Amino acid sequence: MRNFFRILRFGGPYRHFAVLNAVFNLLGTVFHLASLLLFIPFLRLLLGQVQPVHARPDALWTREGLEGTFNWVLTQLIEARGQMGALLVISIAVVVLFLFKNLFRYLALVAICNFRNLIVRDIRARIYGKMLELPLRYHAGERKGDLLALITNDMHVMEYSVMFYIEMVFREPIAVLLFLGTMLTLSPQLTLLSLLLLPVSGLLIARISKSLKRKSARVQEKSADLLARVEETLSGIRVIKAFNGEADMERRFQRDNDLLMRSSIAMLNRQDIASPLSETMGAAVMAAIAYIGGSFVLGAEPSLTGDSFLGFIIIFSQLLAPIKGFSQGWSAITRGGASGERIFDLLAVENTVKERPDAVTITGFTDRIEYRDVSFAYDTAPTTANEDRKAVLQGVRITIPKGTSVALVGTSGSGKTTLANLLPRFFDVTSGAVLIDGKDIRDLRIRDLRALMGIVTQDSILFNDTIANNIAFGTPGVAQADIERAARIANAHEFITMLENGYQTTIGDGGNRLSGGQKQRLSIARAVLKNPPILILDEATSALDTESERLVQEALFKMLEGRTSLVIAHRLSTIQHCDEICVVHQGRIIERGTHAELFAAAGQYRKLCDMQAFG
Repeated sequence: MRNFFRILRFGGPYRHFAVLNAVFNLLGTVFHLASLLLFIPFLRLLLGQVQPVHARPDALWTREGLEGTFNWVLTQLIEARGQMGALLVISIAVVVLFLFKNLFRYLALVAICNFRNLIVRDIRARIYGKMLELPLRYHAGERKGDLLALITNDMHVMEYSVMFYIEMVFREPIAVLLFLGTMLTLSPQLTLLSLLLLPVSGLLIARISKSLKRKSARVQEKSADLLARVEETLSGIRVIKAFNGEADMERRFQRDNDLLMRSSIAMLNRQDIASPLSETMGAAVMAAIAYIGGSFVLGAEPSLTGDSFLGFIIIFSQLLAPIKGFSQGWSAITRGGASGERIFDLLAVENTVKERPDAVTITGFTDRIEYRDVSFAYDTAPTTANEDRKAVLQGVRITIPKGTSVALVGTSGSGKTTLANLLPRFFDVTSGAVLIDGKDIRDLRIRDLRALMGIVTQDSILFNDTIANNIAFGTPGVAQADIERAARIANAHEFITMLENGYQTTIGDGGNRLSGGQKQRLSIARAVLKNPPILILDEATSALDTESERLVQEALFKMLEGRTSLVIAHRLSTIQHCDEICVVHQGRIIERGTHAELFAAAGQYRKLCDMQAFG
C-alpha cells in the first residue's frame, strides 16, 4: 500500500479530478439507491398492501417520517391517477433515476480517466527523465530490457492498479455506507447479522491476494527478460544471421517465452479466483440472510413486513457489487504493488555524478585542461587488498594547454576511454581531480561543462530522424545554412545532396540506411556545428574502410584546427600530428612525447608501431 500512496502524490496537481469523481460517484449512488427504494411501493401496489395516508407527518427526517411522507405522496398519486396510473408513474420514475445514476457514473469515469492518465503521464516522464539523468555507470550494468519493461509493462499494470485503487477509495465505501444505512432503517437486526457474515468471504480473498504480489513480481521479471532478449536480437541481427544463430536464438526466446507464460498463468489463475469466490461467498451469505429474514417475516410475531424484506434483499444484493469491487481492487493493488516497487526502486537510484548546489557557471575555455593525480575504479568500495585489481586508472597526470592536441594510445583495456569519459563528467574520479582553467570540474555546472565539448566516438550514435535534425541535435534553432556549412567541413554535403530528400532524408533506426563512413561524417558534422573549444575523438576512424577513413580524417583535420583536443586511436597513423602522445598501460602513463621522440626511444610506443608496420 505504501507504494500506492507514493503514486497518489503525483496526483496532487490534479486532485480536482479525484474530487469530481467522488462527488459524481456519491450522486450516482444516491440515485441508484433511490431507484431501488422505489421498488418497495412498487411491490406494495402489486400486492395491494398500500395503507392510505391522508395527513403529511410533521417529523420528516426519521424512518417513520420518511416512510409516512412517501406513503402520503403515493396516496395522493393513487387518488389522482388510480393504481395503474400510479404504477406507471413509479415505473417512469425508476427509469429516470437509473438514467441519472448512469449519467453520474459516466461523469465519474471521465474524471477518474483524466486523473489516472495524468498521473501515469507524469510518472512515465519521471522514469524517462531518470534514465537520462543516471550516469553511464548505471546504464553499463543494467539491461535495456529491464528499463523497457519498466516504462511499458510495469506502467500498464500500475495504471490499472491506480484506477482500481481510486475507485475503491471513492466509490465503493460511499456505496457500502449508503446501502448499509438504508438497510439499518429497514431492519437493524438483519443488517447486524449481515455484517457478521460478510467478513468470512473477505478473509478468504485476503489469503489469496497475499501470494498475488509474489506471482506478479515474477511475471514482471520474466517480461523484462523477454524484452531484453528481443532487444538483444534486434541489435545483433546481423551477427545472428552471419553465424547461422537463428535456431539458437529461437531456443533462447522460446525458453523465456515459456517461463513468462507459466508465470502469467499462475498469477492470473490466482487473480481470477478472487471474483468467483467472492460471488459464491456472497450468494451463500445472501441465502443465509434470506433464510433468517424469512423467519422475521413468517415468525409468530413478525418484525418485518414482506415488502420491506424484499426491499432489504434487493439492496443487500446491490451491496455485494461494491464488496466484489473491493476484492477486484485489492487484487489489482496487490499485483500493481510489485510494479510500483520496481518503478520506485529505479526512481530511488542515486545519481553518483551530482551537480553541487553552489556549482559555478563556466562560459568559455581560456587556458588548459589538467588531469592531476587521477585515479579511478568502477568499484568504489572501501580500500581492500585487491584495490589495485579494480583500479582502471592510477595517478595519471596530463596537461593539455589550449589549442594543443594530446593523443592517448595503448592496448585495449588500458584505460584510454575511461580517461576521456572523466573530462565531460560521465564518471567522477575516485581520487585526484580533473581541472579546466584551474577549476575542478566537480565545482562546475554540468550543462556548461559539456557545452564546451564535442565528442566523436567509434560508434556513430544517430537517431531515427532527418539528416538535418541529426546534425542539429543539441543545437536547437540553428539555421539551415549553418547545418550545410558543418556538413561541408565534415565532407558529408556531397553524399547528402545525392539522397532523395537531401537534408530532410530520414536515416532510419540508428542511421542504418547509411554506410559506416557516412554515419561517422554526420557525427563529425554534429560536433562541427556545436563549434566546441574542446574536442574528444574516441577511435573515430577505427571502424572504417580506407576510402571512408581518408574522408573522415580530412574532416577531422579541418575540425581540429585551433581546437584543444584529446584523441584516442588504435591506428597510430592518425595521431602523428598530435602535439603530445601518451602511452597508457594498465591505467598508468608509461611514456609521453611526440611521435618522433617516442619512436626513437624504442619503448612500448615503438612496439605498437612495429605491430602495425608503421615507421
